[in-house]
Amino acid sequence: MMKISAALYFAISLAVAQIVLADEQKAAGDTPQGQISQAIEIQATVTAIDQKTRMVTLKDTDGKETTFYVDQRARNLPQVKVGDIVKVTYVEALAWKVNKSHKTMPSPTEETAAGRTAQGEKPGGAVARRVTLTASIEAIDLANGTVTLKGPEGNSRTIKARNPDNLKKVKVGDLVDITYAEYVALKVEPAPK
Repeated sequence: MMKISAALYFAISLAVAQIVLADEQKAAGDTPQGQISQAIEIQATVTAIDQKTRMVTLKDTDGKETTFYVDQRARNLPQVKVGDIVKVTYVEALAWKVNKSHKTMPSPTEETAAGRTAQGEKPGGAVARRVTLTASIEAIDLANGTVTLKGPEGNSRTIKARNPDNLKKVKVGDLVDITYAEYVALKVEPAPK
């Protein structure tokens, strides 16, 4: 069984909490905010493995085979056998909230955590990353439903509002707190009997 480190669990919890809180606050107040998330799951079967050269061939569910090199960081490669199932899950989430209370724009922060299975077990592991930053509203175009945000490093980007009515609730100079989180997990399971 794959054990998740406390740091990885904390990072995943923060990412999930950010999304849940955004939904709760959305219902509670009139502050423009929102979230988007998606999850992708991929499964493949090991069809060939060369332990000496560390080359592994996987066949996806459509029958397409791909061969690649597995570097030394995958310490449990000797436990992988032909027929084993490789499962990969990728989760990506973006949450945002207009915040009029900041006096200055805080510096962006990034948190990363990782964990992997113990030596001798089937390979498995996970990595989570969360980036938080604040951008300022530089321009609002009600006719086109767009807003231009300026990031902490001075770069600007114009985006289409998912809910154009929210543009009536903000003004140039307001700050937007943005959190981006991603999580990747890989797990190898024994071949079905």
